[in-house]
Amino acid sequence: MIVGLGNPGPKYANTRHNVGFMVVDEVARRLGVTSWKTKSRAKQALVQDRDLLLVEPQSYMNESGVPARLIATWYRVPNERVLFVYDELDLPFGRLRLRASGSSAGHNGMKSVIAFFGQDVARLRVGIGRASDDDDAIDRVLGSFTGEEQAKLADVIGAAADAVAVWIEQGVTAAANMANAWRLVPVESLDKESNQR
Repeated sequence: MIVGLGNPGPKYANTRHNVGFMVVDEVARRLGVTSWKTKSRAKQALVQDRDLLLVEPQSYMNESGVPARLIATWYRVPNERVLFVYDELDLPFGRLRLRASGSSAGHNGMKSVIAFFGQDVARLRVGIGRASDDDDAIDRVLGSFTGEEQAKLADVIGAAADAVAVWIEQGVTAAANMANAWRLVPVESLDKESNQR
């Protein structure tokens, strides 16, 4: 069960806080998922041939644990087979961190998740970074990506979806090794490479 955290509705669709939804959407795209249902205050897609459930709670971030717990209980998914994906303000933009357990580190969505699952659930954090001139965390997480970030966002979402795939196929250790070592290639480096060819 892969759970992307975010806020529902068009108002929040392209904000940094919805990176979790973006990653789950990319996983769904790769698997050819075209049919979602909404039940228990969550979008859900069951990929039967992969024994996989994709979930996007529609309860707003700070109540994410409620629908996620209901769905995990209904499908009898144990904690060790659940991965949560969400944004991380304290990681630089584009960095990934995957761990088997831990605290919420102040993330409201994970506070709710931990209240219903405990700390022993895997989580993939996608860095959105703090702006040096931006002291308001709320404005940062609920804001849209800058033009520069937008240019690199597809690479970040793709790498996070790769990490999810490794977690599904090989488990948390292999996925953590991949995700934690991944680095975003600067745009200027790509320009230099193409010019040298």
